[in-house]
Amino acid sequence: MAIFSVYVVNKAGGLIYQLDHYAPRSDTEKTFSFPLDLVLRPRDERVVVAFGQRDGIRVGHAVLAINGAEVNGRLTADGKDMLETDTFKLHCFQTLTGIKFVVLADPRQAGIDALLRKIYEIYSDFALKNPFYSLEMPIRCELFDQNLKLALEVAEKAGPFGPGS
Repeated sequence: MAIFSVYVVNKAGGLIYQLDHYAPRSDTEKTFSFPLDLVLRPRDERVVVAFGQRDGIRVGHAVLAINGAEVNGRLTADGKDMLETDTFKLHCFQTLTGIKFVVLADPRQAGIDALLRKIYEIYSDFALKNPFYSLEMPIRCELFDQNLKLALEVAEKAGPFGPGS
């Protein structure tokens, strides 16, 4: 199981942090830009990605769940911000102030909700409390990077975070 990448988006929609955690070895350079330009269309009673092929997201991937609830044809009933395909899950946690934390992970990876809360805690502790950080600006803090990478490793190995971790 793997966590592929982490993104932090400010309330205006600007990408302020990106970490490609699980990058397969390749000779080509990959780039990622926000927002995700995915276009979903119904096909054969399923929802599939019709446009937006890049960064491991391919045209034709079937959407298996939206917001944590299984898709029944084109319908779902849950309210979480998550897009699940056959090869990855996109999880999103939005704070009351509008900051969004996005994680792309393997569909079998457990504990992503707890990981998103942990990332928010790390953001609060190491970015917001940094006297040199300006709100809505890119996050350039070595302690934030180190603690985020540690949290991702813990999540991949142990699963969910327990209380007080």
